[in-house]
Amino acid sequence: MTSVAPVILLAAEKESAEVTDWAARVGWVVGLGLFVALVYWLMREGWKWRGTLQSDLPELPGAPEAPGPARLSLSGRYHGSTTAGHWLDRIVAHGLGTRSRVELTLTDAGLDVVRPGAADFFVPLAALREARLDKGIAGKVLTEGGLLVVTWAHGGKEIDSGFRSDHAAEHNEWVDTLNDMINKTETEGAR
Repeated sequence: MTSVAPVILLAAEKESAEVTDWAARVGWVVGLGLFVALVYWLMREGWKWRGTLQSDLPELPGAPEAPGPARLSLSGRYHGSTTAGHWLDRIVAHGLGTRSRVELTLTDAGLDVVRPGAADFFVPLAALREARLDKGIAGKVLTEGGLLVVTWAHGGKEIDSGFRSDHAAEHNEWVDTLNDMINKTETEGAR
């Protein structure tokens, strides 16, 4: 009779599975959805506020009518602009914070930045300060030397703009050519 007792105890302990409380589950899903929407809305408002704070930045110049023949051209990605020396301080005014495809053209007049789906701009040769290879700019980190960063002046601010060529081997040529042009301009201006 002792062998029957454990079987009776197991049978007595079995219960049916709990019924799902759909009202609570739907409430949690709706609450989570509202929380995610709130976070996205706050991020959007922060982006707009940053643009308002940077409204002192003048309108970006357009390309001249006849910029001259192209010295170099590059097809790739524009990863954004930051305050020079502060790689996390993104500039969003005038669309400089918008990532996009890019077609860069370097002429004797300056650097023409054509961005499909975003605002194009032109950096005159006199405004160019430096070109270097770096590993990151706000929101984008690559391997060492994977990003072409061009420093330029606009409206009393120095700005770093990050570009990545479809063919990373082109970066070194761009850095050398840009820095040579900038040095020649500074030397001629000092005379």
